[in-house]
Amino acid sequence: MNKKSVAATALLGGLVIFGIKLYAWSISGSVAILSDALESIVNILASAMMMFSVWVGERPPDLDHKYGHQKIENISCLIEGLLVLLAGVLITGTALTRIFTPISLKSINFAVLISLGATSLNGLISRLLMRTATDTNSLALEGDAKHLLSDVITSVGVAVGLFVGQSFNMPILDPLLAILVSFFVVKMGLGLVRKSSSDLMDESCSETEREIRRIVDMHKTEFVNYHNLKTRKSGNLIFSELHLSLNGSISVQEAHDFTDHLEEDIREELPQVSMIIHVEPENLIK
Repeated sequence: MNKKSVAATALLGGLVIFGIKLYAWSISGSVAILSDALESIVNILASAMMMFSVWVGERPPDLDHKYGHQKIENISCLIEGLLVLLAGVLITGTALTRIFTPISLKSINFAVLISLGATSLNGLISRLLMRTATDTNSLALEGDAKHLLSDVITSVGVAVGLFVGQSFNMPILDPLLAILVSFFVVKMGLGLVRKSSSDLMDESCSETEREIRRIVDMHKTEFVNYHNLKTRKSGNLIFSELHLSLNGSISVQEAHDFTDHLEEDIREELPQVSMIIHVEPENLIK
C-alpha cells in the first residue's frame, strides 16, 4: 500500500475504534474508558491531518515552493502534538471531577473487553503505519504510528487497572488511572511538539552530518579541505550543503566532474539527502 492508502486506512480505522470505545464507556460509566475514547478523537483528527499532509507533501516543487511541500509533515506533527496536549488536559479535568463526585461502575468486564478489541485494531493500524513510514521515510506516518502505539499502551494499562479496581472494590482507582493516562498523553504531546518544532526551526541533523562526513572523507585524497557543512530537515527530506576546497590548478570541468561524483556517492547511501556543494580554490580557506 502507498502512503495515501495507508493514511486513509488509519482515518477510517480511527472512526471505527472511536465508536467502539464510546459504546464501551456508555455501558460502563468508567471515566478511564472515557479518557481512552477522548484520546481516540485526537487520533481521528491527527489521522485526518496526516492524510492531508501526505497529499500536499507529495506535490512537486512549484514557483512558490521551490524546495517542495514536504515541510507540511512537520506542521502536521506539531498540530498533532498540540491536540494530544489538549486531550491530556481534558482527561485530567474529567478525572478530577470524578474523584470528588464518584459513581459506581457497571458492566465493567464486558466494557473492558470491548475496549481491548478496539485497542487490538489500533495496534494493527499502528504496525501498518510504522512499516510504511520505514519504507517511505515519512515523518507524518511515523508520528501517527507512535501516537497510536501509545494509545495501545495506555488502553491496556486502563484495562488492567479497572479489572484490579473492581476485584478489590476500589472505585477511586478509575479516576486515578485516568489521571495517570493523562500524564502519559501530555508527555507524548510535548515530545511531538519538541520534535516538530526542532525541524521547523531547521535544527541540524547530526546523525546525517556524521554520515556525510564519513562519505566525503572516503575521497579525502582528491580535495584539500571542506567546511561549513549544514543540514536541515523538511518532511522526509534533508537539505544539505558544504564548501569544498580544491587545488586551484585543476580545470572547471574537473572540479565539476568531481563534485558530481561526490554528490552521487552521497545520494546512493543517503537517498533522502539533497546535497549542494560549493567549490572554491584552496587559497580561500577560512
